[in-house]
Amino acid sequence: MKVLASAVLAALVLGRAVPAHAADAAHGQELYESRCGGCHSLDANRVGPAHRGVFGRKAGTALGFSYSPAVKNSGVVWDEKTLDAWLTNPQALIAGQRMNFRVATAEDRADIIADLRQQSGR
Repeated sequence: MKVLASAVLAALVLGRAVPAHAADAAHGQELYESRCGGCHSLDANRVGPAHRGVFGRKAGTALGFSYSPAVKNSGVVWDEKTLDAWLTNPQALIAGQRMNFRVATAEDRADIIADLRQQSGR
């Protein structure tokens, strides 16, 4: 951790760009299971909709799930940008939606999104 912090500090001092977090789908799978799995599954609708195939899917269209009108009518298509915004603050992305959960760190969001991308076959 000290090496990474030193590298970031050196990059900032020298005016270089700080390298972006390389998303880790394996860590994302662990995070998905521990943080998302209480309400979601890859293949079954639960409190929330199934997530397999979420990449490229229009919000509110997973078969057999009863979405809020806000999500059904949002026009959002799930990709890295929209999933990151959703996991950051679902209400800010789609006002009137029903999910009340956020993922605080950009690294954790990137890892979860990498796992969802992989599970979607993309």
